[in-house]
Amino acid sequence: MEYLEFEMPIKELLDQLQKCEIIGKESDVDVTGTCKKIEKKLDKARKDIYKNLTPWQRVQLSRHPNRPYTLDYIRAICGNTFMELHGDRNVKDDKAMIGGLGKIGDQSFMFIGQQKGYNTKTRQYRNFGMANPEGYRKALRLMKMAEKFRIPVVTLLDTPGAYPGLEAEERGQGEAIARNILEMTRLKTPIITVVIGEGASGGAVGIGVGDRVYMMENTWYTVISPESCSSILWRSWEFKEQAAEALKLTGADMVRLKLIDGIIEEPVGGAHTNREDAFKAVENQILAAFEELKNLNDTDLVIKRMDKYAAMGIYKE
Repeated sequence: MEYLEFEMPIKELLDQLQKCEIIGKESDVDVTGTCKKIEKKLDKARKDIYKNLTPWQRVQLSRHPNRPYTLDYIRAICGNTFMELHGDRNVKDDKAMIGGLGKIGDQSFMFIGQQKGYNTKTRQYRNFGMANPEGYRKALRLMKMAEKFRIPVVTLLDTPGAYPGLEAEERGQGEAIARNILEMTRLKTPIITVVIGEGASGGAVGIGVGDRVYMMENTWYTVISPESCSSILWRSWEFKEQAAEALKLTGADMVRLKLIDGIIEEPVGGAHTNREDAFKAVENQILAAFEELKNLNDTDLVIKRMDKYAAMGIYKE
């Protein structure tokens, strides 16, 4: 297990507990009392640290190298029923954007999401989760397919942003994202969106227009990353913590601003500490959201979705 800087007190206590248990096994000394004291300190340290996370610390947890990615969730939720679909039928198959059909119980869903890599080789293969225009066009093709066969769509957001390279701009990155936003607002099938990691900029919004939008507890969703915001405002990345605070990017901020519909609780310490519980929490939220949406007719579904987004940003002095 890798530990972030603010988690080091937990690591130190775990090391102490491990040494204490080894001493007890290798000698006749009774260390039960000492181990219990360390465990008590460990529980308190976990509660103190994870109940008072700053926005920047949540950003760090969302990028934890052991955190599960989109395919991890899909495979855990759907098992062997998931069938990945490829290509935008125009340019190529974007490996940073994955999608396909899968079942939860007897209900079929179209799953779409950004996929990151686990090591240097797979990160390059997945372009670090930054999709090109063909990725967004593939996502739209799959959404239209789901609409045709009346299959609900589930999108899982985890990207540092859409790919900003020259070739992406040449192939119409902005148009592809804008087209997705337009088409998703009027798609005649339920759309359920979950932010499972990073939710940055248009790269996330390009598949993020949903009837129900949820964020996992240790994720973020905003127009720009804290580092980029810091570099623009202060000409340095050193102010990323202040930028994270100012951006109001956490789930609690988004609920307060009425931009999402709820927060999915994670296991203490983050989704990577207990993957099975994290997968189950996301599955339960998807099913609960689908129950709320499945009986709406096409007209009501689209009207409610459009009204929801039209109401965002309205405030009174």
